[in-house]
Amino acid sequence: MALLVRDLRPGVPADAEGFARVRRLALPFLLCTPESVRHAAARIHPGARSRPLVAEEDGEVIGAAEVYLAHDSPEPGQGCLNIHVRPDRTRRGAGRLLVRAAEEYLTGLGTTRLLAWAMDEPACRAFAERCGYRRGRSAHFLRLDLARGALPPAPPVPPGVELRTAADFADDPRPLFDLDAETVRDEPGDVSAEMTDYDAWVEESWNHPLLDRELTTVACADGRPVAFTMARTDGGTRYDTAMTGTARAYRGRGLAKLTKSRSLRLARAAGITEAFTGNDTGNAAMLAVNTWLGYEKCASEVRYVRELG
Repeated sequence: MALLVRDLRPGVPADAEGFARVRRLALPFLLCTPESVRHAAARIHPGARSRPLVAEEDGEVIGAAEVYLAHDSPEPGQGCLNIHVRPDRTRRGAGRLLVRAAEEYLTGLGTTRLLAWAMDEPACRAFAERCGYRRGRSAHFLRLDLARGALPPAPPVPPGVELRTAADFADDPRPLFDLDAETVRDEPGDVSAEMTDYDAWVEESWNHPLLDRELTTVACADGRPVAFTMARTDGGTRYDTAMTGTARAYRGRGLAKLTKSRSLRLARAAGITEAFTGNDTGNAAMLAVNTWLGYEKCASEVRYVRELG
């Protein structure tokens, strides 16, 4: 069997579908469609120097890799590679070839620190460690059954707070960018981020094909957005929380719980039956909100790090 690694051709339907299929099979709790694959390839910030790769066996895409620089981090020299292989096509060497190609590309860009996510399973951990990576922080994937599960009673809307949707900001999403930029600075993780490019945010996030502006819920106070839950859907019955955050001055008032609860209720009314989200294991506040909502852990992943030089 002929196995090779090459660049993704996002304009080729078989490539975009193959990449998305690998992601869906390897990570069934994340939303990925051919449209989102093409969007990421075309719209990711140029500073990321993104180079998506596929592993192909006899003309079939069996592996995929996201490869890019952490361009929005104030600490330079950090490169990310997330490698996925179809569960029914493992132990063929595709993963190792993808890692090698990704590392060669990133080191050629001057990267001094490599970061990769791996499922918290024995085989995945062993593979990462054989490739020279050390274990770092961890995160959970959570699932909520909206078809059969019962949501807790909706929290009351505090005085002075108005609930809106992202669709209300269609003419000017800048206030949502400002809120997103503020909250992402405090998001737990091993790579700090600073969002400063509004135009790039519009292209990459606001115009994302899976973003559901009717389900994305925003709490406004004092004339501006102060908390939000950004919702994505796959065009069918699956929902994913891309981000939930609250402005620093408004934390501790239950606004994250309020916006996420409202968004999930809107999603259920729209026919969504399954909701997913992710949490860094150190984010106790958001884990508590998700537990209250009824989410249950369905998988975990580990960040692996390799220092170069």
